[in-house]
Amino acid sequence: MRFLLRRLAGTAVVVLLLSIGVFCLLYVAPGSIQQTLLGTRPATPDTIAAIQARYHLNDPVAVQYLRWLGGVLGGDLGTSIRTGAPVADMLGQRLPLTLGLVGYGTLLAALAGLPLGVLGALRRGRIADRLVVTAGVVGLSAPPFAVGLLLLVVFALWLGWFPVYGTGGLWHLTLPAAALAAGAVGMLVRYSRAALVRELEQDYVVFAHARGLSGPLVLYYAARNSLVPVLTATGLVVTGMLAGTVLVEVTFALPGMGSLLVDSVTFKDVPVVQALALLLTLLIAAVNLLVDVGYSLADPRVRL
Repeated sequence: MRFLLRRLAGTAVVVLLLSIGVFCLLYVAPGSIQQTLLGTRPATPDTIAAIQARYHLNDPVAVQYLRWLGGVLGGDLGTSIRTGAPVADMLGQRLPLTLGLVGYGTLLAALAGLPLGVLGALRRGRIADRLVVTAGVVGLSAPPFAVGLLLLVVFALWLGWFPVYGTGGLWHLTLPAAALAAGAVGMLVRYSRAALVRELEQDYVVFAHARGLSGPLVLYYAARNSLVPVLTATGLVVTGMLAGTVLVEVTFALPGMGSLLVDSVTFKDVPVVQALALLLTLLIAAVNLLVDVGYSLADPRVRL
């Protein structure tokens, strides 16, 4: 319980500092909310004064931030400057797609990366191991948006197996999830292979073989003892995918949080950007907390 309270307190401090940083960066970025709202229309003094009064732009930045923070603590994320819709409703419409994409990508990465890591560890130094390691390095080196474009050209345009863009079900999310999973497969292969190789070299494995225990049973215990670094890699994969969805959603024209963030930053829609930064921070903190809890379940010594 004490551990959870410490982690929650640390998360609150990180969220506070990040929200301050994002708020300040938006105000020092080129352009202004007035220019964005007016577009090509003439900027008369009365119009500018009305916009400043409507969005409290004449107040100091610190006052504007405290006003936003007070609204968040009261359950109000504000109203979008671009659309006039409540920010909470906008996030509620976009969040399921992004979470589904990240979950699907994590599943594909785990189904491919973990078995390949085990194969590489069991065939250490052989051709299969070298191929697995090479595939992992290639996956880690490939940016998700570049992989997405390649998948679009090959499987959507040339072969016509998948839709080019948009939503419509699991089939529409397969190529975006695969683009996200490419780099994650490389990370899982690297961590799982290294962890299992280290465990297979331990004395208890040699003793188990000497006692005549079956190979699958020994492998089970070795794999179980290598779960801590694998959980670390899984946490990094999920948090990396949350960040990687920005470019992938734009590439595949998916109406998720990533594309919303790009549009909001371009429009300087401060309430939406702040809410997205807050939500992503909370999601990443929740993933890290779950990984820490998984440590204690995988290895009881971690609880001490």
